[in-house]
Order: sequence, then C-alpha cells, then structure tokens
Amino acid sequence: MFFPFFDPSMLIVLPGLLLAMYAQFMVHATFNRYARVYSQRGITGAQAARQILDSQGLNYVPVEMIDGQLTDHYDPRDKVLRLSPEVYRGSSLASLGVAAHEAGHALQHAKGYYPLNLRNSLVPVANFGSTLAFPLFIIGLFISPALVKLGLWLFAAVLVFQVVTLPVEFNASNRAVALLEGQSFIGGSEVAGTRKVLNAAALTYVAAVLVSLLQLVRLLLISGLLGNRDE
Repeated sequence: MFFPFFDPSMLIVLPGLLLAMYAQFMVHATFNRYARVYSQRGITGAQAARQILDSQGLNYVPVEMIDGQLTDHYDPRDKVLRLSPEVYRGSSLASLGVAAHEAGHALQHAKGYYPLNLRNSLVPVANFGSTLAFPLFIIGLFISPALVKLGLWLFAAVLVFQVVTLPVEFNASNRAVALLEGQSFIGGSEVAGTRKVLNAAALTYVAAVLVSLLQLVRLLLISGLLGNRDE
C-alpha cells in the first residue's frame, strides 16, 4: 500500500479538488469584477449592514472593520459583524452583497434559525475532527483498526458540519438579496450582479462538501471498510 497521501486513490478526490480550485477562482474573479460596479445609491457596505440590522431590531450588533480581504464574518459569540476594509468602505455591488450576507447571519442568530444553531453546536466536534481525523487514521493503519475507525468517524463529523453549513450560507444569501432589494439599496440589473457575487461564494462551500465526501470514500477504500480487502 502506498502512503495514504500519495497513493493512486487520490484520483478519487481529484474532481472535488478541481471544483474547489475553480470555486476559489470564481469567488475572487466575481468579487473583483463587481467591486468595480458601484451601486446607484452610493451607500457603503457598512451603512447597508447598519441599516439592515437596525431595521430588524438588531441595533445592539456593532459593525466593525477587520483587516484582510474577504475576511468578513458575523461572530455569534460576541454578537458583532466584522467587515473587511473593501467591503466596509466600498459602495460596490460586491461590497453590498457581502455586507448584507453577513447581516443575514446576524438575523439567523437572532431569530434562532435551526440550521445555524445546529452548525454552531457542531463547531467543537468539527474542529476536533479536522485536527485529529487524519493523524488517527494514519496511525491506526499501522497499529490499531480501532484508531482507523475513530479517524473515519471524526472525518465524517467534519463532513456533517460542512453539509449543515450549506443551508446556512444559502439562506443568508437569499436574505441578503431580499433585504437589499426590499430596502431599495439595489434594483434592476444590480440584483443579478449581487446574486452572482453571493452564488460564487456559495460554490466554495459546495466544493468543500464534495472534497470531503470523496476523501471519506477514499479513506474507506484504503481502510478496507469499503470494497474488497483482497483486491
């Protein structure tokens, strides 16, 4: 048997890796394209997020600027929405889409959106699994089938976390477009451009699920738990 990271079974994961590379390219290309398309209203991402939050009774959620590019996120622990400089200060369709998307996560949290609550509850398990699944699996191949199974279960937990993340992200994007359009921040052809930015971002989550699913199939094949052990 070849070492698990370099054996021919890596070909199983290749389609997922190619999709992940394409998704990363698309999210940056689409964001950069629509970062040059400015909204007619001229409102910034920070202003849009602030008004959206206030209109939904979330005036207690601060909107802060954070360093980096595409580092935008909502922190449910501190109940704070953080935007990258380009999104915070920008008035482009890309800035508005990303800002509203993160505001959508804040609304999910405030309204007790079940998939988000489930996802948050899985964070510790997913973090533990992403750190130890591969080491336990590799060590188990040499010393203990029990460790192999534990590694597989932990990896499966990471996959479950990623699957649960999908409806959370898609719902936040749908909320974002509806809120931006409903409050007249965007209109007409601007809606389609904003959707393209958010759809490109969503593709990265779909790719992550596919990569993990194919990787799990590969590990099962290597461990002999799937297929014929004698082949």
